[in-house]
Amino acid sequence: MSDFVPPPTGTQITSHNQYDTAGLSSSDLLPSPLALFQRWFESAQGQNVHEPEAMLLSTVASSPTDGTPRPSSRVVLLKEIHPKEGLTFYTNYTSRKGRELQQNPHAAATFYWRETSQSVRFCGRVRRVEKVESQKYFDSRPVGSRVGAHASPQSTRVGSREELEEMVRAKEHELGVPGAAGLEGKEAGKKWEDKKLEVPEYWGGYRIEPYEVEFWCGRPNRLHDRFRYTRDENSKKLAGEDEWVVERLAP
Repeated sequence: MSDFVPPPTGTQITSHNQYDTAGLSSSDLLPSPLALFQRWFESAQGQNVHEPEAMLLSTVASSPTDGTPRPSSRVVLLKEIHPKEGLTFYTNYTSRKGRELQQNPHAAATFYWRETSQSVRFCGRVRRVEKVESQKYFDSRPVGSRVGAHASPQSTRVGSREELEEMVRAKEHELGVPGAAGLEGKEAGKKWEDKKLEVPEYWGGYRIEPYEVEFWCGRPNRLHDRFRYTRDENSKKLAGEDEWVVERLAP
């Protein structure tokens, strides 16, 4: 009987850099995980972390074919850290994530900052923000992004890039801002920057109200530091210092 073992057919990944940070101890923690996250986030900004606001948002909904729960993930951008309310992001409500949040209003959001060897993971209930809040943020966006939010049927099929651009041009004319999206050059849209546009009914903000937050800090030899905050997910006291239970986890 031959002892020959066939070589693997996939790509083997064996290289890995050792993490080398000061770590995270209980004395570094704050009573509120949102306050600690805000401190970490501001530190990441100061250390030139690339897009520290980028977060992997994961949702779960029933499969349309057999009804089994299935996850999906995508990267979205954090737009506000509110110490008493949670994390805010904006998107199209009719997108896949919007439909899945309608069915199951819970999500996980993960931040990974390679430059500082840190990660933060949130699990929480997700709620839509008030329209006035969405409008305020919408007004702060470049006019091209506002037109894009009106024009793009997010997560639906389009036949080509040209078809998408035609949708945008049609929406520009409908809104009375031809050239605003910059398809004919950046200069074309500048004159419309101060143009007031209403936020679409199908677009706006969500807020993640966390009931679990984990902080991870890379250390040598896989002996990473992990601390998890948890609270009763039905509690209304999101910022209450006595609401959170903190535990150190094995790496």
